[in-house]
Amino acid sequence: MNPILEAVIAVLMVSGGAFTLAGAIGLARLQDFYSRLHAPTKATTVGVGSITLSSMIYFMATTGALALNEGLIMVFLFLTAPISANMLAKAAMHLRVQQAENTKGQAWDQ
Repeated sequence: MNPILEAVIAVLMVSGGAFTLAGAIGLARLQDFYSRLHAPTKATTVGVGSITLSSMIYFMATTGALALNEGLIMVFLFLTAPISANMLAKAAMHLRVQQAENTKGQAWDQ
């Protein structure tokens, strides 16, 4: 395999791992539901997308065939993550889930 292609795959894997780790740490450490919802839907989506893209490039380079499975996974991920996060946030606002005291902005008028 081409060394430049290997470097691109490695950079995508490492950056994807870093984004995924940042999203996982944000999910564990942030203080309220709305903040916790933000971390995995943004950082982890980009991280998993980057890892999937690197897998797609790798299998296309080694087998020569178009890797449609990984492409479909990326499309499904990028379509469903924002929609599910929006639905969870709306449900939390409807149930009046409390925010942390130092969170900027309010989900509803108090």
